Parts: sequence; C-alpha cells; structure tokens
Amino acid sequence: MPKSAKPEFDVIVWGATGFTGRLVAEYLARTQDTHRARWAIAGRDRSRLEQVRATIAGVNAACAELPLLLANAQDAASLDTLVGRTRVIISTVGPYARYGNELVAACARGGTDYCDLTGEVQWMRRMIDAHDAQARQSGARIVHTCGFDSIPSDLGVLMMQEYMREQHGGHCDRVRFYTTKMKGGVSGGTVASMLQMMDEMQKDPSLRRVLGNPHALDPEPRRGRPEERDQMGVRYDEELGSWTGPFFMASVNTRVVRRSNALLGHPWGKDFLYSEASSFGPGSKGLLAATAMTVGLGASLAVSSVPPVRKQLEQRVLPAPGEGPSAEQREKGSFSIKLLGEGQSTKTGGRVKLEGKVAGKGDPGYAATSRMLAESALCLAFDDVPSAGGILTPASGMGTRLIERLRKADMTFEVREATSNTY
Repeated sequence: MPKSAKPEFDVIVWGATGFTGRLVAEYLARTQDTHRARWAIAGRDRSRLEQVRATIAGVNAACAELPLLLANAQDAASLDTLVGRTRVIISTVGPYARYGNELVAACARGGTDYCDLTGEVQWMRRMIDAHDAQARQSGARIVHTCGFDSIPSDLGVLMMQEYMREQHGGHCDRVRFYTTKMKGGVSGGTVASMLQMMDEMQKDPSLRRVLGNPHALDPEPRRGRPEERDQMGVRYDEELGSWTGPFFMASVNTRVVRRSNALLGHPWGKDFLYSEASSFGPGSKGLLAATAMTVGLGASLAVSSVPPVRKQLEQRVLPAPGEGPSAEQREKGSFSIKLLGEGQSTKTGGRVKLEGKVAGKGDPGYAATSRMLAESALCLAFDDVPSAGGILTPASGMGTRLIERLRKADMTFEVREATSNTY
C-alpha cells in the first residue's frame, strides 16, 4: 500500500556507513540550516551508524541526535518498514545488481520516492521490466543515475533543449557531449559495480546485447542506428578543433539521455542524435593524450574481462568497497563538460548552433556526486515537479527544478549561441 501522507522523515540515507553514503550524510548536515529536512541515516550495523553520526555532528552539532535506522538489504519486510517511514530514500548501497533489488521493489510497492547513483545498465533494465508498472500505480518516483552518472549528461541535454525551445522554437536534433576537464579518484564502490557487471556478462553472455544497445533503457528498446554507436577510437573533431577519444561512462549516460527523450514523449524527435567523448585538445599533444587514454582504457577492459586476473586485481590492486579518494583529493577535484547542439529554428527557418557548459567543483565521482544525489532527494521531497510515478531519469523525473537546485549548490549550467559557423 502507498505510504501515509505525512511520513516521519523527508529523506533517509540508506548505506550511510559506506564511502559515498557518508559523503551524502555530511552534505545534508552542512546544508541542514538551508533545507530543514527531517532526515535520518540507515544501515545494518548500529555501531557503524553511530560512528557516522559522531562524524557529521562535528560538521553540524544539531545532528548529534540524528535518528539511526536499521534494516537489511535482503530482508523485504525490514525494507518495507524503512521506506514506509520516509518520503524519499537515497540508496548508496552497491553494487546495485547485488544489493539493490529488494529496496527498489519496496519503494515501488509502498509509493516511496527513491534515488541512487547506479551506472549498472543491465540492472536498471531489470528494474524497469520488474517494477515500472507497479511504481506508476503506487506513485513511486524511482530515479536512477542521480550522480556524475548521469546528471551532467541528462540535465545538460535538457538545458540545451529548453533554451532551443524558448529562444528558437523546435529542438536540437543533435547534441554532442565532450569532457574537457576531469580531475578525481575512484572509490571501491565504483570498482565493485564494474566487476559485478563483468561477472554477470561472464555468466550470461546475452547481456552484451543489452549493454551494447544504444536504446537499452528505452521503455520499448529498439535497435540502434550505426551513427548512435559509442565512440571507441581516436578521432579529430573539425568543428571542436580537438582530438577526441572514448568517454568511459558514455555507454551509461547515452542510454539515460535517450530514455529521457522517450519518457518525455520524444520532444527532441525520434531521430535525435546524442554522443559522448573525451576531448584532449589540438595538435600532436592532443593526439598523444587521446591515443594513450584510448589504449589504456582498452587494455584495462581486456585485462579485467579475464576472471582469474579480475579476481587478483580485486584482491590485491583495486580499492575495496568503502574506500575512496581522501578529503584533500576530493577538494582538489573538478570537472567541466562542453555540449554542442544544433537544430532547426521554427522562427527563422535557419540552422541554430548552441554551446553549453556543465561544470562542478570537487571530485566528480564523490564530492560532486554526493551533492547531486542529496539535492536530487531534496528535489523529490520538496519541489513541485510534474512527474508521476514510474522508473524515471533525472531529466524526466525532476527536470529544470533540479537544474535550479544544482546551480544554487555551486554547479554551472549555462548555454549560449555559438559565435561562428564552427564551435
């Protein structure tokens, strides 16, 4: 049954003892005086939750009595009780394909809003198939990818399309995403999710077809066109004036953006083209950097795909779950993304070119992601967003309201007319 109209909490952070969960809790503590949410932290180990509470009380003394809630990721009854006490639950417990099934099911049953930071396409597809219909019925808004995967992509495209609609009519029929600055570390949770996906593909090779489909997350997946394939090699982009290589999260982000377009009713057209790549600059220096990154990424994937080697890497080399970049590293991190869009103006009949920017301070995968995830939950809890229930995306679930929130949280979202025929 749907939750009561006035639950005990506005937001619960599930997995607060994990690396990212602690960062989300710290962010909510720092911003407590602004958002004034009734919130709690939850996990399966009370003593570890008490340690987290003591830490965040150092950030904000008002959190010294923050409620601590216990549940088990594999116990449906305990999760039903947990989600029934809140308007929104934030999940940071990954790999989601291993630990996230029961919580999504509980939210779909109970009508509780939910957000996470997964990048596990195969798991999201399973959640759509299993729970979208029930979430629509109960009113639960279940929003995956509310971190660096895939808010800059999804909301960046929405920003470009809204500008085009308001200023020129029509829509951008093509948007390209390029990372131009990326400084940050990798946590054990991200590594664990990647290894989980490889393990699943090893056991079920048919998953490769799902992961390779550009429309894998569409409500009704269709076959992709050749021009929708993710960039895998080194290219020189004449309009950008830069050498480019693959962006390692493109296979997630592009699927999320296409799902947004489908859920919104294809306002950007059924033939809308979207791509992502990393930009390395012009000249021989840019070519060398693009080549080195492309070769390194390919080698990493090849090595990690061998089960015995993957096991050794997991045990001896890669960071364990709960580990991640230091506070100093997180503070020094940052990211900046350039978006290039073009479309037909319904006002002049001519082609329009736009240039957008999405940027943020702090390590993109952790400092920035914890901010995005927390603000997504607060948006679902307090903002008047038009979305109904279902398994949504940041753009289809929260839209421009979340862009406004993130701008206030010191993220950059800006778009302008391109100043020449090239970008």
